[in-house]
Formats: sequence, structure tokens, C-alpha cells
Amino acid sequence: MNHKALRRLIKTHGTPIIVMDHDVLRKNYERFRELMPRVQAYYAVKANSDPAIIQTLYDIGASFDVASISEFRTVHAKIIDLTEDEQQNFIWDRIIYANPIKTAETLLQLDKYKPLVTYDNHEEVMKIAKYAPHSGLLLRLCVPNIGSVVELSSKFGALPSEAVDLISFANYNKLVVEGISFHVGSQCTNIQNYVQALHLTSDIWSVAKSRGIDLKVLDIGGGFPARYDKTIPALRKFASIINAEIDRLFPEPIEVIAEPGRCIVASAATAVSTVIGKAVRSGKPCYYLNDGVYHTYSGIIFDHCHYSIKSFKSGPTMICSVFGPTCDALDTISLAEELPDLDIDDNVYTENIGAYSGASSTHFNGFPPATVIHINS
Repeated sequence: MNHKALRRLIKTHGTPIIVMDHDVLRKNYERFRELMPRVQAYYAVKANSDPAIIQTLYDIGASFDVASISEFRTVHAKIIDLTEDEQQNFIWDRIIYANPIKTAETLLQLDKYKPLVTYDNHEEVMKIAKYAPHSGLLLRLCVPNIGSVVELSSKFGALPSEAVDLISFANYNKLVVEGISFHVGSQCTNIQNYVQALHLTSDIWSVAKSRGIDLKVLDIGGGFPARYDKTIPALRKFASIINAEIDRLFPEPIEVIAEPGRCIVASAATAVSTVIGKAVRSGKPCYYLNDGVYHTYSGIIFDHCHYSIKSFKSGPTMICSVFGPTCDALDTISLAEELPDLDIDDNVYTENIGAYSGASSTHFNGFPPATVIHINS
């Protein structure tokens, strides 16, 4: 957003604020669909579960990846006025519960909706069979996560060597396994993760077929990177390679789905805050903002992300430290930011901060999260 538009919003709403541009949301979603036409995009709600975002994506036909009963209900609220049959069709066709580990209570609540869920071990099969036997299943596979900012393979995923036995075990327990899913890790910049994952899945698919198991759905997960800077490959480069491998290894009528989150919502938001304190420590300027890592900049801690702070001022810059408002030293946004000389009450902003930011904000130390301002919604 340009400075003039941000200043108008600051004047109206104060700070800290997160400005969410729904035109960018729509553009990002449509771009993903354009680049990967065979892939049904299930927006990963955990990236940013704001109901207004869910509404915009629902309105343009998106599907949804949920990982908790709360996220499921956030999406379900959008279809509450549909008939019972229409609701069921939507849940089956456009929602996946992609958390491989679920509580018995969650499964009991989900069962009446006959959802598509993931699993990756024998215990989960027995739990699903007992508490949600009407579910459709996808086996979550452990695949390489090399080069991804957030590695997931140490927590989730069946080993390739046990995959077909786990599918057979689910079938033996009178469950229907629809296909296989994988996740290459969040903010993946290594396209070979996808290539290797697709090859591993194809091998398992073939072995399953030789045993009379008919799989129908391939879920290539998330991990599609947001372009926080120019060193990160564009989605187009990923898409061209992934599309070719999918068409070669998984020809139609196999259904292909994905769970993009960050690449849909990250670039749609800009955070704006105010300098509330200023000091010089060991010869270095230090600025204190009314937003920090316990709030909008939580991705620094939880998402291993670096956010660039920008100033509305121009002029010579210097290396400085930037802190959040709480009394915890962990509340450090940057120890090496380049900014011009700032004064108290000056404003700064950060772009590309829509994913895993406000979603993990807290009320720590009594400071509330930033106010979210929706534009073009």
C-alpha cells in the first residue's frame, strides 16, 4: 500500500493496525489456480483464520484445510444457511481436516459431517474407526523437508516402507482410504522436495494398486512460499515443475488437491505501528514500537521469519535495534535493522505480514493484539 493510504488509516484507526487487502487475497488465490489448473486449492486456515478472510475466499469458490474443530466451525459458519444436503456436499468436496492427530472428542463431533481426514499411524486408525467411522481418509506420508523454513516431517508422516500396510490396515478396519497426502515443510524454497515427494508417492501408489487398492486423491500439501524478498523463487517456477510431474505420474482422473496458506495471505497484509520509545545503547539507536513478537511479529518466534521494518521518512539510514512494547527481552523484532533517524510518535510499517502473524498474537503483559482493518472486502 502507498504511504498516503496508510496515513489515512493511521489517522482514522490509530496504531498498531494490520491492514488486510482483500483484493490481494483474491489475486493470490486466482493466481494459484491459474498456475496449477489441475489442483484444487484448500486454503490452510491456520495461516490466518480471520472470519473475514474465510468469507472472501469462500465467496470466490475456495476450499479449506482445517486442523482443529474451531477452524472447522469457522468455515462451517459460512454454510450454515445452506440445506443439509448442500452443507454435506460442501464439507465432502471442499473441506479437509488435515491434522493427522485428533482427539476422540474432535472425531465424535466430526463424524456426522463425514469429513475427509488425514492419518499416519495405527493408533489413529483405531481411533477414527471407533469415533468417526464415516470419515474418508488420506494417508499422510513422511517426505523430505530440506530447505523449508519450518520442518514438519519429524512430527508427522508415515514412513514410505509402512505406507501400504497402513492403508490396508485402515481398510481392514472398515475405513475408506481415498488417497495419499504429504507436506514438504512450510515456506519451502527447495523444489526438489516436491519432486521427491511425488516420486515416493507414485511408488507407493503403484504398490497399493498391485494389491488391489484403488486410490483416487493426491494431496500435495502446502509449503508454497511467499516472496518475502527477491531471493525466494516465484510460484510460477514451482508450478511448472510440479504440474509436469503430476501429469506424468498421476494422470487424470486422479484428483489433485493442495493446502496453500502462506502464499495466499502473506502479501495481503501490512502492519503499521508507532515509535513509543527511543534510546542509544552501546552506541546503537534503539526504537521501541507498540507492536512486537508477542503480537503481529510473532512469526519471528513461531515461524522463523524475518520481517523488514520500513519508515515513512526518507534520508540516511543507520543500523539500529527494534523492540516491542513488553517487558520481556525476547520481544526483539530486530537487532540489525536499517532505518533513518526516528522520533517518538513516528510510524513504521512492515509488508507481507499476513501469514502466521496475527494468527499467533497474544495478550501477554496486558498489551492487546493489533486492530485488523479490512479493505476492499
